[in-house]
Amino acid sequence: MVDQLGRFAWYELLTTNMSAAAAFYGKVIGWAVEDASTPEFAYTLLTAGDAPAVGLMHLPEEGLRLGARPRWVGYIAVDDVDAKAVQVRRRGGAILITPTASNIGRISVVADPQGATFALVSGLTYGQRQSCGLDEPGRVGWHELLAEDRNKIFPFYGELLGWQKAHAETGPADLYELFSAAGQTIGGMLTKLPSVSQPCWLYYFNVDDIGAAAKRVDAGGGRVLQGPIELPDGCWILRCADPQGALFALQGAWDQKGTERPSASELNWSARWGDVASQGKLVLHKTKR
Repeated sequence: MVDQLGRFAWYELLTTNMSAAAAFYGKVIGWAVEDASTPEFAYTLLTAGDAPAVGLMHLPEEGLRLGARPRWVGYIAVDDVDAKAVQVRRRGGAILITPTASNIGRISVVADPQGATFALVSGLTYGQRQSCGLDEPGRVGWHELLAEDRNKIFPFYGELLGWQKAHAETGPADLYELFSAAGQTIGGMLTKLPSVSQPCWLYYFNVDDIGAAAKRVDAGGGRVLQGPIELPDGCWILRCADPQGALFALQGAWDQKGTERPSASELNWSARWGDVASQGKLVLHKTKR
C-alpha cells in the first residue's frame, strides 16, 4: 500500500439496483461478478481477471431521502484517515461520513471546498491486489475533476494529498490542468460550465474497443451522452450514464480504417452531455491516457 498513498486505490458504485448494475457493467466492461456480502451488509465485487476492480453497494436510504442519486465514488489511499479528515475540514472541505471502520478498511467520505465528493481509505482490504498501472483492461485509467474553479481548487488537493501539476508550463488560460500523484500523471481538472449543477469526479474505465463498448452501453439500457471522441494521443473516450443514472466514462482504442486522425497536439472542445458540460483547450504532451 505504500506506493498507493495519495493515489486513487478503490472505486465503489452506490446504486439503487445492485444486481442490474452488476449485469450492466459486466457486459459493458467485461467484469466478472463476485458476491462479497455479509449477513449485515450487501456488497458485490466486480473483478478484472482474478483481481477485484470495483465494489457495488446500495445507495443508503438516508441518502435517497436527502436527494442523493446513484454515483461512483473514488477512494484515495492515505496513511491516517482520521488525521486527513481533520485536514480536509481545516482546508475548507466537509466531512460527509466521519472516519469509520468498514468492509474495505477505515474510510471517510468527504467533499472538497467546492463540493466535489471523494473518499479516504487506509488499510484497504483489496489494496494488496490493486495495480498501479493505468492501462490495464477493466481498470480506471483516468480521473477527471469538474470543478467550480480548477485554479482555486488545486492547492487543496496538493496540500492534502501531495498532488502536483503535471506540466509547469500550463497557464491560467489553459482550462485543463493535468495532475500527478507519486510522479505519475493520473488525471485532469477543468472548470465546469454554469450548467453543471454540482462539481464532481468522473472516472474513465479502460476498454479494448470503444466502438463495441458504445454498442454495449446502448444494448444494456445505458446512455452514451457524448462520444466517441478521439483525443490527440489516439485514445477515444465516451461519457455515459448507466441505467440507474450514475455517470461514468470509458476510454480505449477504436480501429476505424480510413478515418483521418488528428495530427495536432491541441484539441479544442465545447460539449454538453446530460447535466455535465465542458469547454476549453486541452494540450497533451505524449502523456499516456
